[in-house]
Amino acid sequence: MRRDEIADLIAFVTVAEEGSFTKAARRLGIAQSGLSQIVRRIEERLGMRLLSRTTRSVAPTEAGERLLATLGHVLHDLDVAVASLGDLRDRPSGTIRVTAVEHAATTILLPKIKQLLWDNPDIRVEIIIDYGLADVVKDRFDAGVRLGGEIAKDMIAVRIGPDIPMAIVGSPDYFRTHSMPISPAQLVEHRAINLRLPTSQTVNGWRVMQGGRETRIKLEGQMILNSLDLIRDAALNGHGLAYLPLDMVQNSIEHDQLVRVLAKFTPDLPGYHLYYPNRRQAPLAFRLFVKALRYS
Repeated sequence: MRRDEIADLIAFVTVAEEGSFTKAARRLGIAQSGLSQIVRRIEERLGMRLLSRTTRSVAPTEAGERLLATLGHVLHDLDVAVASLGDLRDRPSGTIRVTAVEHAATTILLPKIKQLLWDNPDIRVEIIIDYGLADVVKDRFDAGVRLGGEIAKDMIAVRIGPDIPMAIVGSPDYFRTHSMPISPAQLVEHRAINLRLPTSQTVNGWRVMQGGRETRIKLEGQMILNSLDLIRDAALNGHGLAYLPLDMVQNSIEHDQLVRVLAKFTPDLPGYHLYYPNRRQAPLAFRLFVKALRYS
């Protein structure tokens, strides 16, 4: 394959990732008209449409998705190869892109990488908050953070935190008009503030103990949100019951702003893990990042 053809494919990937010719052109530093011509040239060469274009958005066709999935792995390997050259410098350098949920970023990532960044000024870390189960290779992340048990088997998983105590809480105002549940079966009588999971487009199931075994239940409610912080705020405002990490609501419980229920029926969640594809030559910066996060 000629070098210009490789450059054209990189341009296609950029448009697909950005979902916009304007944003992709800005990222690549070229004119939008020139970028449009490049994509048309690829499509003419392949004899098929790769991108569906509307006045508001750009999205890959089925053929485009297939090509994007393949190119994602190839470009990821190229990024790793180039980044590994930084090991030849006097000090580690490079950008590490990570996808994580906000709770993991707040409680694990930010505290643990503080010293790493202070000691290594040429290392940069970009954290993207996302509740979806991201394909780190396709989406060109270096790693992701998710709960144990939610990680694909072809990924390397490194535990980075302890198990997570959970809590079911409601405000005093809410409980003035709703009786406190004394068993998980009574949760169906309550309004839940639910978390929408973008990958499956379903609401997150609450893990509870019933009959001596752990199970997941999905409750009805008038409010569905995509942020744990918003769910906590909604609970404080009396919109219903919320299922949240205990550390997010502990202060509100202690100040009588929230009331915890069913504590003995709410098991801990498995701790957060860093996951990433197998790398034969991981850059020094990434190896130091993993070392800083590892839970012992």
